[in-house]
Amino acid sequence: MPSTTMQPREGAMFHVVPVIDLREGGVVHARRGDRGRYPPLRSSLCAGNDPVAVVGGLLRLHPFPVVYAADLDAIQGAEENRPTLARLKAAFPDVAFWVDAGFRTADAVRGFVASGLGDAVLGSESLHDLAPLAALRADPAWARVILSLDFRDRFVGPPGLPDRPDLWPQRIIAMTLARVGSGEGPDWSRLAEIGRIKPEASLFAAGGVRNGDDLRHLAARGSAGALVATALHDGRIGGAELEALSR
Repeated sequence: MPSTTMQPREGAMFHVVPVIDLREGGVVHARRGDRGRYPPLRSSLCAGNDPVAVVGGLLRLHPFPVVYAADLDAIQGAEENRPTLARLKAAFPDVAFWVDAGFRTADAVRGFVASGLGDAVLGSESLHDLAPLAALRADPAWARVILSLDFRDRFVGPPGLPDRPDLWPQRIIAMTLARVGSGEGPDWSRLAEIGRIKPEASLFAAGGVRNGDDLRHLAARGSAGALVATALHDGRIGGAELEALSR
């Protein structure tokens, strides 16, 4: 049984956030953070890996209010998938998109927020220093920023960021990249540690979620939600479980 010191959030709803990983205009299947080897997505929810078809399949499973999109090309310094994101927003105007496009500067975040395509996920692995967070903290765009604290064997990002909760926005993702697509279960100790550092934050687990039991354990231990992909596409987490969690 996982153990953490996180406390349940009274009256708070638990959010399951489906993830799509974009490469060259299509959706790929993320596995353990080895981005050069991600194959095209194969899903029980849709035919093919066109992003609009994939998100449509996810929404037929459950009316998710939020979808997380990782622009792998932009994260790796190549041409970004902005036209694909625009297609998604046009096709699903009522969905809120959280987008990690490898933002490295405060101006890049401001520009993306102004585009109206979604909220900006600042991945710690893309940051060279703390300056973008410090610059955005007093900016109107701050309410549209989500911070992803990224981990492989250890933290990946600017030294000192894990010890500067004053530079963290309200929404935090604990991203254990080595567990993405692995089915190994959430990183319980990491979640507990981050929850202790900033207990008032809305903390989302990412990497390794296997099934409905993991989601229920996360909800019971105070997580605001979880980012999930593989377990949705292969049917280990179904519509009935998602409906029960959303009540």
